[in-house]
Formats: sequence, structure tokens, C-alpha cells
Amino acid sequence: MLAHPATRKESHTQWFDHSRMGLFVHFGLYSVAGRHEWVMTREKQTIADYERYAEFFDPDLFDAKDIAHRAKKAGMSYAVLTTKHHDGFCLFDTQQTDYNSTKWQGRDFVAEWCEALREAGLKVGLYHSLLDWHHEDFTIDFHHPGRDDPNARELNKTKDMSRYRAYLHEQVRELLTQYGKIDYLFFDFSYPWEMNNWMGKGKEDWGSEELEKMCRSLQPEIIINDRLDIPSDLVTPEQYQPSGPMMIDNAPVRWEACQTLNGSWGYDRDNRDFKSFDMIVQMLVDTVSKNGNLLLNIGPDGRGAITDHDAHILDELAEWMKLHQHSIIGAGASQYTAPQHTIYTQRNDRLYVHVLSWPFGHLHLPDLAGKVRFARLLCDGSEIAMEVLDPEKQALTTEVGGQPAGTLTLNLPVQPPHTPLPVIELFLEENVR
Repeated sequence: MLAHPATRKESHTQWFDHSRMGLFVHFGLYSVAGRHEWVMTREKQTIADYERYAEFFDPDLFDAKDIAHRAKKAGMSYAVLTTKHHDGFCLFDTQQTDYNSTKWQGRDFVAEWCEALREAGLKVGLYHSLLDWHHEDFTIDFHHPGRDDPNARELNKTKDMSRYRAYLHEQVRELLTQYGKIDYLFFDFSYPWEMNNWMGKGKEDWGSEELEKMCRSLQPEIIINDRLDIPSDLVTPEQYQPSGPMMIDNAPVRWEACQTLNGSWGYDRDNRDFKSFDMIVQMLVDTVSKNGNLLLNIGPDGRGAITDHDAHILDELAEWMKLHQHSIIGAGASQYTAPQHTIYTQRNDRLYVHVLSWPFGHLHLPDLAGKVRFARLLCDGSEIAMEVLDPEKQALTTEVGGQPAGTLTLNLPVQPPHTPLPVIELFLEENVR
């Protein structure tokens, strides 16, 4: 049996495995509504109701170069833009439909995106929805806005998924032939099960095997995610954090956690359920400690501007990464077990201790005695004193007692560094890497 593609170490995935963090950008007509990217189906809008947003979509403040600059500054190595979401409106110059930004706004946002990312030295990622609630041949199912139409099943008899499938493939061909090298293609998504007496859609509906084959023929070094309903280069847990390194058939797989800032991917004006920056940076470290990447999403508003909150989060991330990126980029899981209230990542001979709750005086690290040649705060490079306490030593009124054999004790300052998540860098001895 062939190994799952996501378990393989491939030359075309090396940059992805090293990068550990990317930016996701959800942007489209739903940004004008400002009520979540699924507003069309949540409110069961007709195509005519929803199409009116195209007239009022005026993203004069969308600046791909500014987004790319912010992503680069935040320590991200790649970024992914929605070329078309489930609503069917395209942000690129497609010959398959007039329902696109070139016709309505006179702008090819994908062209702007690719140019800006390459100029910033970022890998180019594109998102493309497999769904299309606007296309006349896309059959109604349990996600479709028209699912409660009393004539829905009759309407499906006039629809032909083979015509839609050809449309889908041709649009992907356009994306992979009109914009130079594309490093990462994020398809979204498959749902091949029955719900509410409707059947969902999967690999047969999309022609997934043929579609992926075409992609790799046009762009041999492209990375493709797992949402075509067939195994591919990585798996994509969304809106949750795996409890450990992800595995398939007992083998570790390449994976990417897709996370929002407030539970919505597209601009959602009244949704204030924001994750704190502390939570976000801990999520990043947790992901890397389990050999994953974090794809962090922002949703520009109806004029294309990055919201004040999203900009603030990216600025905070840039400040933290400026001092601590060595514990993230190129790092991964460690063989050592982190003590309570800490998270380990490791990069070659460097072990990074991310201290979630700053202890008073001492931090005891199991199984590291005799294995560390130097310890320092990563933020300023200042040394941290180390000692190995005799396990037989009795705790006295003013002296720390012994620790289990093999424990390395760090002597910490009372005040933690002025950073949301302090990191201690340990230089390991050569024979224990």
C-alpha cells in the first residue's frame, strides 16, 4: 500500500515544512454584506438578491502590497487569497463567466496579489472554492441557499453537474496558467454524505483525480491540500487545535491549522468574539510543537481595508516574531517532554521553552541535566543560570530541595520579560540533539 502523500518528505514541500506560518485572506462580495462569508446561504438569498452586491462592491482600499508587507513583517512565509468563494463571484480575469471583478470593478485582484507576494518574497497561495451557488448547473444540496425552495428537486433535474465540473476545471486551469508560478492551492471543500435528505458532493462531483492531475501537470511544484476528497500533500484541521502531531496509519502527516480571529472568515462587522493575542501566539507555538503550520485568517472589510483589529493583531505578531521567530520558523516537535505550563519547540540543537505561566524563582526541566550547555532569554540574549539539584537534598527554610534525577533547574528572575509569551533558548550538547 502506498504511503499517504502527506506523510512523505518531498522537495516541493520543504519550504512549507520550514515556514510554519501563513496568512489567509477571505475577501469578496460577502465583505460588502459584512455578515459572514456564508451570508448567501445563511439567509437563503436568491441569486438575484445576492448579485446586487456586485454593483456596490467598491474595494478602493484593497492593497495587496500592504497585506504582503504586513504578512512578511509578522514572520509569515506564504499567504493565500480567495479567488472565488462559495458565492461564485471571481476575483480574477476569467473567461468562463462575467460574474467577476475584472468586469464589475475593473480589477484583477489575483494578478495584484501574485505580484505583491512575489515582490515581498512570499510564496503565492490561492484559495478556490469547489462550490458555486451562483452557477446554473451547480445542483442544490444541503449547503445551497435554495435548499428550502419547494421546487428545488425539480430544479435539480434541469441542472448538469458535468457542465459545472468542466467550468470548475477550466477556471482552475486559468488560475494556473495566467499568473505565473503558484506555490500552494487551497481547495475548499468536499462533503460526500447525506443530510436532511440531500446528498452532498465529493470527488466524483468535482472530478478530483483529473483535476489534481491537471494541476500537477501545469504546476509540477505546487502544494495541494486535502479537500478534494482524495489524499494530497497535507491535511487541514479547521477551527480546532489537534491534541498532538497528526497521524494517518500511525505515520506523522504534514498539516496546517486554519484559524480565524473571531470565528468568521469573511468580514463580519458585528462579530466581536475576538481571540486575544495571547491565545493566538500560544496557538502558534502549540501548532509548531506538533509539527504543524498555522494559517491565520483576516477578512478585509467592504472597501478592502484591513480592519483596525486585524491590523493590531498582525502588528503584535510582528513584534513578538521579531524577537522569537527562531523558536517558530524551521522548528518543530521535540523529543523532550515539557513541564507543566510550558511548550517546547526544537530547531536542530536549540530547544525552546515557551513559558505560559512565569514561575517564581525556578523552572525545573525533566531529563535535561547534563544535556544543555547554555541557557538564555531569547528576547534579549541574556544568560540564565542553571544547576542540577541533588535528588537527596532536603528542602530547608531558604533553600530549594532536591529534584528527581536528571532534572535541570533554571534560576529565573522574578520579573518575566516584557513580552506576551517569554521564550528561553537552550543550547543542547551535540550528542543529544
